[in-house]
This record gives sequence, structure tokens and C-alpha cells, in this order.
Amino acid sequence: MSTIWKTALAAALAPVLMLLPTTASAETLFGAMAKAYENNPDLNAVRAALRATDETVTIAKAGMRPQVAATASASTVSVSDVRQPSSPDFGYNTQSIGISITQQIFDGFQTLNNVRAAEAGVFANRESLRAQEISILLAAAQAYADVARDQQIVVIRKQNLAFLQEQLNAANARLQVGEGTRTDVSQAEAQLAGAQALLAAAIAQLKQSQATYVQVVGEAPKGIKQPSPASKALPASVDSAVAIGIREHPYVLAALHAVDAAGYQVKSAEGTLLPGVVVQGNVARNWTNEPPGYSNPDATAASVTAQLKIPIYQGGAEFGSIRRAKETLGEQRIKVDSARASVQQQVTSAYAQMEASIAAIAAARKQLAAANLALQGVIEERNVGQKTTLDVLNAQQTVLEAKESLVGYQRNSVVASYSVLAASGRLTIKSQGLAVAEYRSEDHYEAVKDAWFGLRTVDGR
Repeated sequence: MSTIWKTALAAALAPVLMLLPTTASAETLFGAMAKAYENNPDLNAVRAALRATDETVTIAKAGMRPQVAATASASTVSVSDVRQPSSPDFGYNTQSIGISITQQIFDGFQTLNNVRAAEAGVFANRESLRAQEISILLAAAQAYADVARDQQIVVIRKQNLAFLQEQLNAANARLQVGEGTRTDVSQAEAQLAGAQALLAAAIAQLKQSQATYVQVVGEAPKGIKQPSPASKALPASVDSAVAIGIREHPYVLAALHAVDAAGYQVKSAEGTLLPGVVVQGNVARNWTNEPPGYSNPDATAASVTAQLKIPIYQGGAEFGSIRRAKETLGEQRIKVDSARASVQQQVTSAYAQMEASIAAIAAARKQLAAANLALQGVIEERNVGQKTTLDVLNAQQTVLEAKESLVGYQRNSVVASYSVLAASGRLTIKSQGLAVAEYRSEDHYEAVKDAWFGLRTVDGR
């Protein structure tokens, strides 16, 4: 078999060979998503922010709890005895310690509604965390598919470079025996130089994709191979995907919880118009070294005070706060409609891209098969003098473009399928069966929601 035929056969078999498994240590797409779920710093930052949001419930509940304060004082008093003007002045010291307890009995349900608003805010942020998890899983799938595509393009362009080098060698050989022309050699040299530039660009693009992979996943890519499109939990049609997304997507659920929080804020603001009741208890002990005959003996005092406060007019701030809270509630309701429309648009777009990429893959495979046959035919015709070197180079360029198009469509198919899952809210570690422990935000919330004391966080900081 001639060298040219060997090169052509290798070029034809390359797309098939590149789809075969590599080594046992090869990273899978699911493995990359699992590592991103566990290691991605942006996702971990959102988790930390949610833990901070959990504390707003504890802060809101403080309005239901007693407030305790201790006081201490000391003073020195200088006295002139007006009963005996000729006697010298004298001084004495007094000390006092006390403790007070204040308990809010009723505040127009403000604290109750503030607690409920804080809880709704926590639920909204949990859904925002889920949305961020979906976004990171999709980013990991895209980064994996990008590296797989760019690796294959580098291999394809190396094979193209080798083929063109063979064509240049053959053109020089034919020139030396008088069967070719200098033009054939120049054309082969020009194509070879262009192929070298294309290979350099492909290598640079691969390095960029690998850097993005490290940023998202947290590790360098190892043994990446062409992934398959998503199949687990994939909706059967665009209509079902839209319905699922509108019902289940975290963005929609977060918007609904935000409506609940805003509604409770309206009730809390309205509570400023209602009466309030506060009970306060005080105990104090006083000491003095005042001389005998004066009226400040040591004493212990205790008191309990109940105060009823009925607001009549507070400068109009209370009415402005109520109106502002109602407008915020209206804004949040509108955002629910916006979230649903956004999910519908994303699902429809992703599904259309997935269907288009599937059709494009089938067409690209046919194009590649035909281009390979045409290349083989042009080479045979060139060998018998019916075609020129330029014809061979043009046929090889068509094969190169078909190969790269197929690889690009395969990448688009993978990304689009996972985009459908993400847009419908189903791209989760459970739906994909990822081998990674699930982050349970509820555990931290349950640990802090009723905490009365403590400076350390749940993890001991």
C-alpha cells in the first residue's frame, strides 16, 4: 500500500478511533460534574452566603426573647453641713449594681411576621443555591465537552499536517522526474504553512479550554474522551420540558418564596400602627458610707413596670414604610412572571439547539463519508494525470472541514442536551447519579434557627 493511501486511510479512520475509550484513569463527564459540585469555589461561596442567611431567622426571633442588662455605678459626694456652718466639709461614696429584664409582650405581630419573612428568605436562598448548583454542573459539562472537542481538533489538524507534508514530498518527487511543476510544489507548501498555523491555533484553543476546565472542576483534565449527550431525566418533548421548568426550576421557586417574604414584610410594616406592650423588671442594690443622721441608708430596690404604647402619629414614616412594602410585594409578583418566561425561553432555545445538533451530526457524517471517497478518487486521478495537486489539496480541505464540523456538532449536542436539563431544573446530582455527597443546607439551618447563645459557627470557627 502506498504512503498516500496509508495517510488517506488513517484520516478516514481517525474520527472512529478518537471515540474509543482511552485509559482506565480517564475522567468521565459525570466525574467532572461531581468534582465541580464538591470543589467549585463559586458554589462554595454561595453555600457560605446561605449559611449567613440562616442566621437572619435567629436575629428575627430575638424580638420574642427577653433582653437582660446589668448596670453598675460608683460616685463620690462632697457635702457642706448647712446646719453647722463652722464645721468642715465632708465626703462619702455610693455604689450601686442592678439588673433589668425587658420582655416584649405584643408588638403588633411585627416580630412574628419578621420571623416568617426571614424564613421565606432562607427558602428563597436555598432555591438560589440549587440554581447555582445547576449552573455549575452545566458549566462542568460544557468545559468537559469543550476539552474533548479541542483535543480531537488538534489530532485532526496534526493528521492534516502529516497528509499535506506527504503531498509536498510527492510534488517534489514528481518535479524531480519531470512529471510535476513548480506550481504544484508551491501550492503544497502554501497549504502546509496554513495547516501549521491552524494547528498552532488549535493547540492554543485547547489550552484555553483546559484552563476553563480547571477553573470550573478544580483539577486538570485527564483522559478526556468524547462524551455522550444527556439521557438521564431528559424530558421527552419541548412541551413537557417547559412544563417541568415552570413548575420545578429553582429560579421560579425562589421568586415564589420572595413573594412570601415580601407579603410578611407588608404585615410587619402594618404592625407599626398597632399597640405595643412591654414589661420591664428592675432590681438594684445601693451602698453608701454617708455619716449617721443622713437619709441615704443602704437599700435594695425592685420594680416591675408594664407599658402600653398606642401609636397615633409617627410623622408619616409608618405609612411610607407600608406603601413601600406593598410596592416591593408587587415587584416580587412580577418577577415570578419574569422567571417563568425566562425558563420557557431557555428551555425552548436549548431544545431547539439539541434537535438541530442531532440533525447536523447525521448530515456531517454523510458529508465526511462522501468527502473521504472524493479524496481517494481525486488522488487516484492525480496519479494517472487526470487531476492536479491543487485538486487533491482542495479535496483534503473539504475532508478537514467535514471532520471539524462533525466534532463541533457532537460537542453542541452534548452541551445542548445538558442545557435542556438545566433549563428545566433537572440537572442535579440525584438525577444524574453523581458519586458525590449531597450538600444539605437544612442541617445548618436546623442547628442555628433556635440558638440563644454562642459565638462559634456550626463548623467551629
